[in-house]
Amino acid sequence: MARITLDLQKRQEKPSLLVRLALAEGRRRYGKDLDTVMAMSHHPGVLWPWAFLEGAGERRRSRLPEHLAELVELVTAAHIGCSWCIDFALSRWEQRGLDREVINDVVRWRNADRFTENERAAFAFAEATSGDLDQVTDEMVHDLRDRFGEAGVVELAFLVALENMRSRFNATLGLSSQGFSSGEACALVARSRRAASA
Repeated sequence: MARITLDLQKRQEKPSLLVRLALAEGRRRYGKDLDTVMAMSHHPGVLWPWAFLEGAGERRRSRLPEHLAELVELVTAAHIGCSWCIDFALSRWEQRGLDREVINDVVRWRNADRFTENERAAFAFAEATSGDLDQVTDEMVHDLRDRFGEAGVVELAFLVALENMRSRFNATLGLSSQGFSSGEACALVARSRRAASA
């Protein structure tokens, strides 16, 4: 349950015309209001920098192997426990026609056979960077640099930091799965937590 008012009609302070236009563009693009954007619309000084960062991130040219960026974001969201982020990412994965079983495996990546050593190294980095930063060691970063190059390490750090921002923002404000995907994002979060504690 959202901890902040999302319904525009129930707000004491109505958003500006520019913010309402941005909300309308989101509805057009995704078919419904994004709860994350609705929450951020309370404060344009938060909404606009976030929108710029997301837009720039979408337009970056990846230096990582195909689909690794999306999988790293999912591992990060599952580790933090953001069902909204998993739901949204899963819907984008499904729209591309990609294998749904990969997502079921990514939340239990340590026990799934399908992932390469490169992918596992990136997933371990994502989880370490999303928790106690003492877990991120020089050896871990040197290993990633050997695997993906310095540009790849920078991209991984950016992706994990961005997903931490998204996931922690959504979880803090009580934003949960919005039904974008055909899957069960909350169940994936629960499965990820069980796998991590096993």
